[in-house]
Amino acid sequence: MITREQIPAVLDHPVYDAQGNKIGDAKHVFLDDATHQPDWVSVKTGLFGTSESFVPIHDATMVEDHLEVPYPKDRVKDAPNVDVDAGGHLSEDEERRLYEHYGIAWDEAWQQANQPGRGGWAHADPDTGTADGTDTAGYVDAGAAAGDARARSSGDDAMTRSEEEMRVGVERREVGRARLRKYVVTEEQQQTVPVRHEEVRVEREPITDANRDQALSGPEISEAEHEVILHEERPVMETETVPVERVRLTPEEHTAQETVKGKVRKERIETEGDDEGDDRRH
Repeated sequence: MITREQIPAVLDHPVYDAQGNKIGDAKHVFLDDATHQPDWVSVKTGLFGTSESFVPIHDATMVEDHLEVPYPKDRVKDAPNVDVDAGGHLSEDEERRLYEHYGIAWDEAWQQANQPGRGGWAHADPDTGTADGTDTAGYVDAGAAAGDARARSSGDDAMTRSEEEMRVGVERREVGRARLRKYVVTEEQQQTVPVRHEEVRVEREPITDANRDQALSGPEISEAEHEVILHEERPVMETETVPVERVRLTPEEHTAQETVKGKVRKERIETEGDDEGDDRRH
C-alpha cells in the first residue's frame, strides 16, 4: 500500500503494470476521505500523455523509481473518462463507475467508508488530513503542497510564478513484421545434347596383288561367321545442388519531421494597489 509519505515519490514518475509494461506517468494522487490515505492515482496515458486514466492505488507498490499496479495496461487505458472539477473532486457516480471497471465491489467499499464513527466521504486536506464535509473524494498534488508548506514555514513574502514546459519525446512501437521463408518449386528445363550410334555398312574390295595372300590364307571352300558389335549413346540427366546467392533482411531507419502541438499552462502575477497606475501584470 502506498502511504501519504510516498506521494512525492509517486507523482511524475512512471507507472507500470505487473507484466512490466509502462502505462504512463503519475499525475495526481486522490485520498480516501475516510482514512485520508492514497486511494486513486491518475496516470497520463496515450501518445505524449494526452489522456488521463484513474487506477486504484490500494494494492500498488513502489519498485525502485516507479509505481507498479496489479492491472493490465489495456484495462487502465480503457478506464471510464472522469472529468475532475476545479477543486479536484471525484463524485460518487464517478467513483462507482471506476470501481465497477476494476472489478471492485462498490457496496463493500461504500459501507466500509461509511461505518459509524468514521465519517462520510469528504475531501481530505493534503496538509492537515482533515475533511471539509463534501460528498466527494479529493486529490493532492504533493509538489504544490510541499511548495506551499515551505513558503509558510520560511516566512518568505515573495510569490513564485510557475509555468509548464512542453517536453516532446518519441516512443518506439512495433508496426509490422517481415520474414524470409524458403520453399522448393520444381520446373521443367530443356537442353539439347548430341548422341552417336553405330550402323553397319558392307564394304567390298576386289582381289589385288596387295591382298591376294591374305585372301588365299584360308581353306578353299568353307563356312564362316563374323560378328561386329554396334554401339549407341543415350542422354543421361543428373542434378547437383550448388549455392547461388545469400538473402537477408536488414531494417533501414528513415527520419521524418513531425510537428507536435500541445497546450501548456502559465501562471501570471498581477499587483494591485491604491495608487494610480500601480496595477501591473507579469
